[in-house]
Amino acid sequence: MLGAGAAAAALAALGPLASTARAGTAGAAWPTDFPLPNGFQPEGIAIGPGTTAWFGSRIGGDLYRASLATGRGERIPTGADGMSLGLKSDGRGRLFVAGGFTRELRVVEGRTGRVLAAYEVGTPKTVVNDIVLTPRAAWFTDSTQQQLYGLPLGPRGELPPAREIVTLPLVGEWVSAPADGFTTNGLERTPDGRGLLVINVHAHGGSLYRVDPRTGDTRRVDLGSSKLPDGDGALLLGRTLYVVQQVQNAVDVFRMHPTGLRGSALARITDARFRIPTTVAAFGDRLYLPNSRFTEETTPSTPYNAVAVRQVR
Repeated sequence: MLGAGAAAAALAALGPLASTARAGTAGAAWPTDFPLPNGFQPEGIAIGPGTTAWFGSRIGGDLYRASLATGRGERIPTGADGMSLGLKSDGRGRLFVAGGFTRELRVVEGRTGRVLAAYEVGTPKTVVNDIVLTPRAAWFTDSTQQQLYGLPLGPRGELPPAREIVTLPLVGEWVSAPADGFTTNGLERTPDGRGLLVINVHAHGGSLYRVDPRTGDTRRVDLGSSKLPDGDGALLLGRTLYVVQQVQNAVDVFRMHPTGLRGSALARITDARFRIPTTVAAFGDRLYLPNSRFTEETTPSTPYNAVAVRQVR
């Protein structure tokens, strides 16, 4: 692993962060509620290329691939052990997967489910949780350790050798929960593309921090009186930031300053169909969220689903 100084040198040339907005228009007849496999225990979602949605599971490495147009899908075995939490897809048909307690940064070929690469990071207490993609790197959060992981990508998206994985300590104003407690969750970019936004569910009753990806320096984002104690997945569309507050069955929406250092509350999205949504992805004018139901007792036959709601305009 590289330390903070080496991380700055390794990532200084990675370029601006990419937009996560998706092009296209969701058809009016497309389903706004579709099933996932019974017992799947979904957590992460990614959309693309095209109208394909991907879901990860808290209880295994398999993925689920579904059509947004029809709601129909299929399970994609990957052969990976453990879990598949945060997901992001790229234009090459690859899925970047946060491996949770397996401590893996995993890259999977979406068409076949073949694991292209798996990198072990962190310490035995590490929980690799969420991901954001930039033009030249994938960044991952560690929910129990005060650091992020950077997976540098080559000019054509080439995956790096393990020795090039970056460990970026979070310094500055960052506050971690005591005794390696759960602290870090969702991850996004700043609207100006120069920094990262990281949800801290512990500090100040639940906060958002801006991280300099070159140095790890963190500054708390001014969200007024808003708190993110249950902040999970995050999604930036333009300057609009959506934060899933899972056990609150809500999505809080903020208008962000380009630097990401402050934001104002725009709206709160709630829906009677929400059953502890965890993460969010967008297509057209819709947001798609998997219902985790993780506060309920579940069995292998427990049904799961994903739901769509309108974006805030």
